Amino acid sequence: MRIGVIGAGAWGTALAQVAAHGGGEVLLWAREADVVDSVNAAHVNATFLPGVPLSRNIRATADLALLEAADTLFVVVPTQHLAGVIAAAPVGDRALVLCAKGIEAGTKRLVSEIARDLCPGAPIAVLSGPTFAHEVAAGKPTAVTIASDGTALRERLAARLTGTALRPYLSDDVVGAEIGGAVKNVLAIACGVVEGAGLGQNARAALIARGFAEMTRFGLARGGRAETLAGMSGLGDLVLTCSSTSSRNFSLGIGIGQGRPARELLADRRTVAEGAATAPVLREAAREAGIDMPLTEAVCALLEGADVRAIVDRLLARPLRAEGA
Repeated sequence: MRIGVIGAGAWGTALAQVAAHGGGEVLLWAREADVVDSVNAAHVNATFLPGVPLSRNIRATADLALLEAADTLFVVVPTQHLAGVIAAAPVGDRALVLCAKGIEAGTKRLVSEIARDLCPGAPIAVLSGPTFAHEVAAGKPTAVTIASDGTALRERLAARLTGTALRPYLSDDVVGAEIGGAVKNVLAIACGVVEGAGLGQNARAALIARGFAEMTRFGLARGGRAETLAGMSGLGDLVLTCSSTSSRNFSLGIGIGQGRPARELLADRRTVAEGAATAPVLREAAREAGIDMPLTEAVCALLEGADVRAIVDRLLARPLRAEGA
């Protein structure tokens, strides 16, 4: 399996590091010339993954056309840029492993729906789960979900990762794997707000539990399965990103909880907090489907400048209900 990785942020670089295990060149595409130079000359990604020595089997390029040499492409770009990048890449009938976590603004398409619309002949898989890039790149044990419609592709990908510290669990529930990754980013912002505003650990635990219920309602409505949402790509990823400042979404929420405007916080970032783009799309999709998602509504209000205390009071004043409802 000849692998190309589209996107040289922290996660794309970490996946290139995993793919380079055991030999064989991995081609890593980056927009930024300084990243290409850093990877090729010094074998580090000093911009997005500093301090991690990279395999010499990784070669970086800024030319998408060179990815024709690969037969499998890991696509690791933000969801809102995914369509443009895939349209420009030499996909053809190459397998696509989609690693973005979000829902496209305007169309409300999941990442697999974007890829299928643009590349109907390409086999598609989704790789998702609780994955901080710096830990994966450093070879620390990590479990993920690999979901695809076809058994052969996910088994081939799992075999390619064998021998690394990245352990895959296999699924045919592509939608469930995608929904977990998209919704958890929004909930991680909420948990960051709890931390930043000093609302306490009780509040965070309650938010994670009720957030998982929200994720499950939306996932089931979109055709995902409960067991997928309770697995690595759903609950596993939710727990990780709601608990650490290594999460860009959690860190964004901390700043909001401390009283800083979301617009200011987002302008300061070179990396992307996917939850900020996903939240309003998720809210719109939930409203259209009649799905109750109060935490998503709250995150949208906070991103739009609402007062944290007012939002907390609004959530606490919601009518009482059965826990399973």
